[in-house]
Amino acid sequence: MPALLQQRIIERIQQQGAITFADYMRMALYEPDYGYYVSGPARMGWEGDYYTSTDVADFFAHCMGRQLQYMWEELGRPALFTVLEQGAGRGDLARAVRRWATLEAPDFNMALDYQTEDINTGQNALFTLISAKKEQSVDLPQTNGYKQQESEAQSPAVILSNELVDAFPVHIVQKQGKKLYEVYVNVQNGRLIEEIGEPSSLEVEGYLDSNKIPWHTYDDGWRAEVNLDALRWITHTIQRLLESEPRRKRHCFILAIDYGDTAPKLYTRERQFGTLTCYYQHQLSDRPLVRPGEQDLTAHVNFTALISEAHKHGMHLQTLTTQREWLSNMGIYEELERIHQRDFSIIDSARASDKGQVALLQWYNLRQRVSLLTKPTGMGNFKVLILKH
Repeated sequence: MPALLQQRIIERIQQQGAITFADYMRMALYEPDYGYYVSGPARMGWEGDYYTSTDVADFFAHCMGRQLQYMWEELGRPALFTVLEQGAGRGDLARAVRRWATLEAPDFNMALDYQTEDINTGQNALFTLISAKKEQSVDLPQTNGYKQQESEAQSPAVILSNELVDAFPVHIVQKQGKKLYEVYVNVQNGRLIEEIGEPSSLEVEGYLDSNKIPWHTYDDGWRAEVNLDALRWITHTIQRLLESEPRRKRHCFILAIDYGDTAPKLYTRERQFGTLTCYYQHQLSDRPLVRPGEQDLTAHVNFTALISEAHKHGMHLQTLTTQREWLSNMGIYEELERIHQRDFSIIDSARASDKGQVALLQWYNLRQRVSLLTKPTGMGNFKVLILKH
């Protein structure tokens, strides 16, 4: 399968000439039947190429549930509260949030209509998301027909995503002399290679300047990613939120969690080779042109650009923080302590017993999972962006 996708890419280049890295990345990740995200089983999880916060522990989903509950309360506790998760993948987060709401927040659960979408294939993959059937579980109440009909007629109150934007195709620019060039993908002796050329558009050429990045002062060879699809995505998402009338009175949220930073911290002189990363079976690689369709390609998100674009469409920044800080604010440590008191008291009363030793190991495992979610040099440094209209 990877060889077939590589041949497709080579044939396109032979027919059309060198393509931008963004076009290559789009094919590698989203080409119908061949791209990494749209062929075969999901690659996420402990046995895949990468894992997400939802794979680590249910604590993440419980904090998400509390966050959504706070938003529901901020909007005046409406009878119908529609949440749309984009790029939902296997639907694990949706199921865990619904389960938490059922058990812990019955009033909120009565109003919650949690819907999911996953990424489609093709050139418009990021904007033709597939509306998944509402994932029902035997331990969750079925959505009644009234709520379903109402939600279909109403725009979501919240659109959320977890590690979605980092998977959008990116252009790559390189500083050489006094100019900014773009990285293209070409073919040489049957192999994919990089070559440098003029920027493919004014948007690419002016992106760093629009973010006030002093790239002119950086060393030759300095590289950075330009994520134009992220700007299109935020615009498209806001339009979906505000498609109901009257627009001025419509209150709603966007919640996006991803790794990245603000532009001044992202595009630094010291980050000489940008942030593009390849993942294959939990191993990092710096060879994006090998194994197209078989390895994940991601790049850090420029949150300054997202916030700026959102402002143009009437949405305002409510929160930009780290996942560590957000999870703390959403009660992850208090939940961990409640579990300790409820389920692991034997550690204090009979630690030396067999049951006590088993409980101790289970407690260490649980605590380690929370540590993994909040580690400042890992997942804890993901950014949590909340925009409000």
